[in-house]
Amino acid sequence: MEFLFYHRDRIGSLPLREALLETHWAYMDQYAEEMIARGPTFGEDGETPSGSVHILDLPDALAARAFAFDEPTYQAGVYRDVLLRRWRNVLGRTMWDFPGGREGGDRFLVIGLGAASPVGRAVDLEAPSDWEDRGDLIAYGPLLSDDGESWLGTAALVRAADPEAASGVLSTSEAYAAVEVHDWQFGGRPS
Repeated sequence: MEFLFYHRDRIGSLPLREALLETHWAYMDQYAEEMIARGPTFGEDGETPSGSVHILDLPDALAARAFAFDEPTYQAGVYRDVLLRRWRNVLGRTMWDFPGGREGGDRFLVIGLGAASPVGRAVDLEAPSDWEDRGDLIAYGPLLSDDGESWLGTAALVRAADPEAASGVLSTSEAYAAVEVHDWQFGGRPS
């Protein structure tokens, strides 16, 4: 089962985040085999961390909750909240398999939150061919309910010119109550 985690930083938690960076990496090292993608997001200045995204293939929802809430920087109070959703790896690869590599172009996390109304029908269940053909999709998939049956939105990691272009990975459907776009970079220990 694949899961997407987006831990959002508390305001003012940067010193604590920096102090716990090695502890965070050591925790993530335990999940190297399960990791599909990972990395920090950044605020409007493009430099100050605003959160961390992780996409993993884990045995079940209990393991996903343990990953999210046992994480040392979560336990220490770095994060204000956690988005935890089942996710389906439409591209069937990890970020390390992305043909564009770690460098070149701006990278973004795009989260489309599905509307909770009859208009909120499932959309964007498959990768948009125009993005896939361009080679700008790093990771892509629907956000799902705990049982994996209901569509709750779509999340993608993309290479794009700017946030507006990045949000174009989602259809312009009224099915989304909100779309978030965050500056993102490949995560993990520096080489």
